[in-house]
Amino acid sequence: MKKALLIILILGLSLGLLAGCGDKQETVSQETEKQETTKLVVGATPVPHAEILEKAKELLAAKGIELEIKVFTDYVTPNTALADGSLDANFFQHVPYLEDFTKENKLDLTHTVAVHYEPMGLYSQKIKSLDELKDGDKIAVPNDVTNEARALLLLQDNGILKLKDANNLKATKNDIAEYTVKVEIVELEAAQLTRALPDVTAAIINGNYAIDAGLSPAKDAIISESKDSLAAKTYANVVAIRKGDENREEIKALNEVLTSPEIKQFIEEKYQGAVVPTAE
Repeated sequence: MKKALLIILILGLSLGLLAGCGDKQETVSQETEKQETTKLVVGATPVPHAEILEKAKELLAAKGIELEIKVFTDYVTPNTALADGSLDANFFQHVPYLEDFTKENKLDLTHTVAVHYEPMGLYSQKIKSLDELKDGDKIAVPNDVTNEARALLLLQDNGILKLKDANNLKATKNDIAEYTVKVEIVELEAAQLTRALPDVTAAIINGNYAIDAGLSPAKDAIISESKDSLAAKTYANVVAIRKGDENREEIKALNEVLTSPEIKQFIEEKYQGAVVPTAE
């Protein structure tokens, strides 16, 4: 009887030890899984950037990267948040804007891949063609240096005005040499332009803000930048990062995903020409 009790006790202890080992192995396995998942925080404006990142999220998850998207509605905060370490990257701007902003604010930022191009267009609730423009009409444009120049170049390309330097990528209304139609250029913050449409004759609006307001550069713009233009190459939207982060594996993975065939197809199907992928 004693011998039988001893055997039972030994078996019980053995099973307990095995169960304990199993629990430890499961805990180790869970901890390893957690360690293998890297979190990446990326800032973006809502449309199309955050939407594109939502598609990228599932592709990054397959690479062991958890993507957290922080949405911003202006062009200033995403860069300051990136500079102070609140973000690992941001995705909302083109290179001329990034370079101008970082120089002006003394930020140590750079960029990696170009992802897409958003044609800037002229929109109006009052006219349907440039032929209807008359002296004194107000055209609103973005008030940041790079986007104002881009808007003025679009007007120049369509014969409304001429700049003193036809290729000035930092032109403002003070750099206009002459007008074909003596319109008044009204400088406004880019995010305010869609709301200003009832108060001006027309407005030149960045693609992301136009899309967010239900406007399509391909369908609703009176004039817009051509996908084959210099602007398409100059103003492609890029991933911005802090200098020194270029070789981080999660940044490389983000670059790879955002220029992948899957993202290219997503952009083409969802935006129908309102957003144009740069990847071949």
